[in-house]
Amino acid sequence: MNTSALELPGLTAEKVAVNDESLIVDLSDGRVLSVPLAWYPRLLHGTRAELHRWRLIGRGSGIHWPDLDEDISVDGLLRGAKSGESQASLSKWLVARRDVGPMGKRRNIRLSANEYTPASAAKGVRRVAEGSAVYGKPYRKPRLTKSGTVQ
Repeated sequence: MNTSALELPGLTAEKVAVNDESLIVDLSDGRVLSVPLAWYPRLLHGTRAELHRWRLIGRGSGIHWPDLDEDISVDGLLRGAKSGESQASLSKWLVARRDVGPMGKRRNIRLSANEYTPASAAKGVRRVAEGSAVYGKPYRKPRLTKSGTVQ
């Protein structure tokens, strides 16, 4: 019995949608792929505005999220490939993200001595920021309102 690699020349992404649980990609042959967002931790940690700011790369052979520094290929989606990013790399990215505000400006946040580790941050654990106006309350991701302002 012979087996061959998956070969689909010219197959490209045409449309991308992201909801709270899935990444949905419309392909050029009419198929629609849906994969769990949990496969791609950077997408999972992205804001709604960041998730909706994507572009096709390589004439549709991949998808790029500039704000999240994430690239996903159509070939990888078809193979069912999850993110190959190491836990250490993701933790560094999450820590760097924590220190940057919604407009790309660095925040001056001093964290308390009982700050969570990058590993716990990667699991979705929130921290308390001393240097913010909400001292003593859990940190919230900034939200984009309908009027386009950041809350």
